[in-house]
Amino acid sequence: MKLSFVIPCYRSEKTIEIVVKEITDKLQEMKIEDYEIILVNDCSPDGTFDVIRKLCAMNKNIIGINHAKNFGQHAALMAGFHFVTGDVVVCLDDDGQTPANEVDKLLDKINEGYDVVYAEYEHKQHSGFRNWGSHVNKVMTEVMLGKPKELYVSSYFAARRFIVDEMLSYKGAYPYVIGLVLRTTRNICNVPVNHRERMEGNSGYTIKKLLGLWMNGFTSFSILPLRIASYGGSCIAILGFLYAIYVIIEKLTIPDRVLGWSSTISIIMILGGLILLVLGLIGEYVGRIYISINNSPQYVIREVVGIETTNQGKEI
Repeated sequence: MKLSFVIPCYRSEKTIEIVVKEITDKLQEMKIEDYEIILVNDCSPDGTFDVIRKLCAMNKNIIGINHAKNFGQHAALMAGFHFVTGDVVVCLDDDGQTPANEVDKLLDKINEGYDVVYAEYEHKQHSGFRNWGSHVNKVMTEVMLGKPKELYVSSYFAARRFIVDEMLSYKGAYPYVIGLVLRTTRNICNVPVNHRERMEGNSGYTIKKLLGLWMNGFTSFSILPLRIASYGGSCIAILGFLYAIYVIIEKLTIPDRVLGWSSTISIIMILGGLILLVLGLIGEYVGRIYISINNSPQYVIREVVGIETTNQGKEI
């Protein structure tokens, strides 16, 4: 069984070499010689790709990919998937928080017959902001994508090759790996692993990037937001109709009653806000369709090192 490791890299010039050494040491301990490590530099502003280039020169099993601009973690994973040749693909982070020396736990579950195995952390060493973002992501994937409540998803996972091949059939401009996995298989499990403190720097995820990531997942793999908007609009319309009946009855029974101007304005503001919200949601879907029709790339590769390739400047 050949193993392929795919690691998105961003601002990791001081950590990626440590992560790669931990992988190679663990594989040596497991007596696995047939492997490859694919490092995808997502246009990091530091010297990350210089370190990757050095690692490729030192180890023939390492492939380095350099993006032309920053496309995000999920696009970087998709770029790496296009170069994998292994039977099982393992994805992990570049900051050392995901323990590469516990990869055998994920592979044991793969050998038991599971298609995808996600690492589950009992005690996460993220900041409060990242933990909050993870919780929101958990709830949203359950509601929007139908993820089982008992399933924990993380950036550290192993998948069989046919899962990755099916994920590569997605050509949209907004890849969302969790959505691609969930639409491919339900034969998924968790395995507990440790979660470490970050070696260097801070997480690259900001509130803007998190919101963009969630929007990618839910507008690309679910129409539930549109259904919620439709159901919400129907409920508001019914309430408005009932209120109109109430106003007519009140006016007939109490002719001298003066209806309030403030309540009327409040209803107009509520309905106006709801209409704008639904129009914005529809516009988001239409905009993404427009971008996809124009063949906006998931990523653009500036350079590949570590293998003889003609994919220099490759656009997907």
